[in-house]
Amino acid sequence: MTEEAAGAAPGKTPFPATEADIHLIQRIIPHRYPFLLIDKVREIVPFKSAIGVKNVTFNEPHFQGHFPGAPIMPGVTIVEAMAQASAVLVGISMNVVDRDLLVYFMGIDGCKFRRKVVPGDVLELQVTVKRGGGKIWKFDGRATVEGQLACEAEFTAMMDLRG
Repeated sequence: MTEEAAGAAPGKTPFPATEADIHLIQRIIPHRYPFLLIDKVREIVPFKSAIGVKNVTFNEPHFQGHFPGAPIMPGVTIVEAMAQASAVLVGISMNVVDRDLLVYFMGIDGCKFRRKVVPGDVLELQVTVKRGGGKIWKFDGRATVEGQLACEAEFTAMMDLRG
């Protein structure tokens, strides 16, 4: 949805937003290349759920060593991508834009990997709030490729609003 279509003035994001492009993502979370692992977040339902999207490309730095000749996206980066999608969901839910939101992992439970993620895949990161609204949030995350489960985990994070 464009800003104009949503009824916002140019340069202003309507809230609550239902999707976040790369520009809005960068206004919510501090991650940058090479550790910004999501390209957009869509279907945002504040305080409930969102779907992050990661377009997996061969030119990402981790593919140089994981593994040469058989590139596979490291599992930890899949979980981090789910966490980044969750952080954008929190930022939209709490209307925290341009406010230096830092998010810290507190726990990862029941993490399982079910499918390789390789260059050319589009990773969908489905995140659902189990508990949230304050400093501590808990999420269920599922990462899929073409409807096939690649990773699932439950994770807890602390939100630190600086600024």
